[in-house]
Amino acid sequence: MKGERNMQKKLIPFQVLEVYEQVEETVPEGVQLIHAPDVWENAGYGKGIVIAVIDTGVDKTHPDLKDRIIGGKDFTNTGDYQDDNGHGTHVCGTILASKNAYGVVGVAPGAKVLALKALNKDGQGESQWINAALDYAINWKGPNGEKVSAISMSLGGPADEREHALIQKAVQNNILVVCAAGNSGDGRDDTDEMDYPGAYPEVVEVGAVDLQKNLADFSNTNAEIDLVAPGVGILSTYPGGKYARLSGTSMATPHVSGAAALVKQMEEKAFGRALTEAELYAQLCIHTENLGLNKKAQGNGMINLSRPEQNARGNEIKITVESESLGLKPQTVTVTY
Repeated sequence: MKGERNMQKKLIPFQVLEVYEQVEETVPEGVQLIHAPDVWENAGYGKGIVIAVIDTGVDKTHPDLKDRIIGGKDFTNTGDYQDDNGHGTHVCGTILASKNAYGVVGVAPGAKVLALKALNKDGQGESQWINAALDYAINWKGPNGEKVSAISMSLGGPADEREHALIQKAVQNNILVVCAAGNSGDGRDDTDEMDYPGAYPEVVEVGAVDLQKNLADFSNTNAEIDLVAPGVGILSTYPGGKYARLSGTSMATPHVSGAAALVKQMEEKAFGRALTEAELYAQLCIHTENLGLNKKAQGNGMINLSRPEQNARGNEIKITVESESLGLKPQTVTVTY
């Protein structure tokens, strides 16, 4: 865009903990923690949903991802959206790695990814690349008329007027935008750390918890946090057909992007109509578990896809009544409240 100020953005800093040549098919702990397998059947595994991932590309030949790619485009001037960093492949695996008796299984293993490479091999990207990828995702149509339902972004930097306007346009086009909060946290929930696009009010800003549901020390806290998800020691796909454990709010974000695919399928089936972006966001918030943390740390809580069913069942307490003086034999009743 003529006159647009170009600035650098980069991946939210993350840690590579361990790399594996191969793994037997497993549902990673983070996918289990948000109870994705509990709703797979009802949600059709997310089939028919397209998630645009704006990142470092994807390993197009990875056995757990090659069947999940509906398209892709490079914006970094390399001419190919093949991942030469690793981050994008890991994110995509958490969202939708195939259920194929091999490797790992993603949150929504029936969904499709539109892989948009806007960050280079060093994890850096010009704002023009990222904005072009956003515009592409908004306007993209698949071979059968498919449209993007959600955009997943795990990158950060200063606020950018053009980027913000494009995100607003995406939301107006009923596209949910899910962004990492950032990893500049200081372990305190009374201080604010802001990274963009995560801190724009229109996006779903995602913080990170560990597998014991404790807030990750690195997770940004601020008043715009919407949800938290597992982001410590997350096992997913890695370039070269490999697998790796990574940590960061970048790893939490794809859990929510995949959850959005499942929730969209379940709730549109229940309502018998398409959901707006605002309605999909509301349904995501319903599918949460309160961890008892400050709202600046957890927002609405940790994504938990079985939560509404648990709420519908209510809480139960068993009470046993007996009395020798009245001649009452022990009787146990169950009270639901």
